[in-house]
Amino acid sequence: MNMEYTFTAITDEISMWDSVFSPTECNLFFEHCLRLNTLHQGEILMFGKRVPIPRLESFHCNEAINYTYSGKLLKSAPFTSELLDIKTKVEMITGHSFNCVLINLYRTGQDSNGWHADNEKELGENPIIASVSFGATRTFKLRSMEGTEKYSVALRAGSLLLMGKQVQYQFKHCIPKEPKITKPRVNLTFRTILESR
Repeated sequence: MNMEYTFTAITDEISMWDSVFSPTECNLFFEHCLRLNTLHQGEILMFGKRVPIPRLESFHCNEAINYTYSGKLLKSAPFTSELLDIKTKVEMITGHSFNCVLINLYRTGQDSNGWHADNEKELGENPIIASVSFGATRTFKLRSMEGTEKYSVALRAGSLLLMGKQVQYQFKHCIPKEPKITKPRVNLTFRTILESR
């Protein structure tokens, strides 16, 4: 753990560092992500129907690896130098290596991400996921599969959240709608894909 940053242990498996990136870095990386020409609004399969997801996405990998979730195939684009800079710092602080990143752009508080767990087969048995936020502060919620544990975390610009090995099997998480928020937020979730689809 790097003591230069404010560290919070939310649970034994969930950790957060605030102000990992300076205000200047936050602005630089935020603007870079907003300009990515790979950002798009995809569709997922819900109750047998394809519906638009309420946010924009861009998926990047070291290699030509694809990622599938909720019946949706994400084809990878290469890392940009800026994304590699973010990845390097995330790996330095967390002590974990990652080979891909899923970027989500929440355009306003009307964009969201429903309750889910990142437990797809290609992420392996014990997926470790690191989440970086730029732009508007949004609420990140977790609840245990049994519903006995609940957490609500404000993810501010420059923060880094780490979900450990068992989190995707013990918890679900979401980014709920927050209609009062009018500014965009970019979230980067670094992960490791073990097999190509």
